[in-house]
Amino acid sequence: MEMGFYFYSACCFLIIFSKASNATDTISPSESLTDSMTLVSSDGSFALGFFSPGSSKNRYLGIWYNNIPIQTVVWVANRISPINDSTGVLKIEISGKLVLQVQNTTAVWSTNTTGSVQNPVLQLLDSGNLVVRDENDSNPESYVWQSFDYPSDTSLPGMKIGVDLRTGFNRKLSSWKNWDDPSPGDLTYGVEIEGSPEIVLRKGLEKLSVSGLWNGNGFNGAPNLRSSPIFGYDFVWNENEVYYIYFLKNKSVMSRGVLNETQNARERYTWNAETQTWQLSLILPNGYCDIYGRCGPNGNCDSNKLPACQCLTRFRPKWPERWNSSDYSGGCIHIKPLNCQKGDGFIRIRNVKNPGTTNSWFNKTMNLKECRDKCLRNCSCMAYTNLDVTTGSGCVMWFGDLIDIKQLQSEGQDLYIRVSASETGTALQS
Repeated sequence: MEMGFYFYSACCFLIIFSKASNATDTISPSESLTDSMTLVSSDGSFALGFFSPGSSKNRYLGIWYNNIPIQTVVWVANRISPINDSTGVLKIEISGKLVLQVQNTTAVWSTNTTGSVQNPVLQLLDSGNLVVRDENDSNPESYVWQSFDYPSDTSLPGMKIGVDLRTGFNRKLSSWKNWDDPSPGDLTYGVEIEGSPEIVLRKGLEKLSVSGLWNGNGFNGAPNLRSSPIFGYDFVWNENEVYYIYFLKNKSVMSRGVLNETQNARERYTWNAETQTWQLSLILPNGYCDIYGRCGPNGNCDSNKLPACQCLTRFRPKWPERWNSSDYSGGCIHIKPLNCQKGDGFIRIRNVKNPGTTNSWFNKTMNLKECRDKCLRNCSCMAYTNLDVTTGSGCVMWFGDLIDIKQLQSEGQDLYIRVSASETGTALQS
């Protein structure tokens, strides 16, 4: 009887103890995380553990919001290697490498770590970032590995979306295949640097929507984002890296960006504590004119006009019959053909989202006049503008057809478009 009592007490103690130790945010190489355990960030915001999405029986290692009733997963480790039982265990090796094992043998997922670490620990931060660092060094620059570098379908405050220009390493979002399957779908969202950098939403290889140029004040195609009461954002573009990052203005707000495979959209949700639901606060593409290349080459999409697809000033539809029956794929051509040798000029179009930057060239130090002169001398340069509207400096030039121009109202910026000299008069020639 007495033995039974002690055994019972010991069991209870173990259960209580294991529950308490579950609330930690850190594990070291002497510990591991099994299917029934979670790591919880120190302020309770996020949890790391095993879950089964939707109606799936598969187990995945992921991170979710810890303190809301709807399980909302923001990151998945083994997206393409599901575990089909509850024997999954996460370990951190002495080298700092993370290994996710099944039945204590097969590794279904592991990390590549760079740099050496003396006493590695794995920690889930209050930001939702899972990091491997030295026990005695919490400097973010010293992280050996971090989940923020390997996003799934969700962007969180403080996470970089973009490219390390020194290594080519690219952090971009990719959608879940569906609610039951977190493996990568067709939708991606990331920074592209073929010309001047912009953020591109793609479905497979097809561009769905682009942000427009970063003009020093905001993304040229989405100027209203800067005035959001919920979050602020920045775009860092230097010789080392190009990335987009956002941050919350009020730390108690929960807000996330997520790719929706079925809607072909990037959505931003903010948690509403009163209704206990995620509220949609932004969506991309937003409206008819947000779809990339909606009006074909040299078209201008203006949602305040009917039809929304117009030709740029001094241009006409390439195929008028198709254009008039709402097939805008052929786009527009110059009314008067260009004559580079005899001299072309430029007309100014105000308040537009600039063309997609794939066939563009930029220089951060040239002024607008130097930009104009350089464009004029190059017969395939079709448009130019300032790179930075806050300082009036920098130059962007476009070659060939102008794709994805959108007419804005009071925002946007001026774009100078090449036309025949006989079209421009003398005012803009000089």
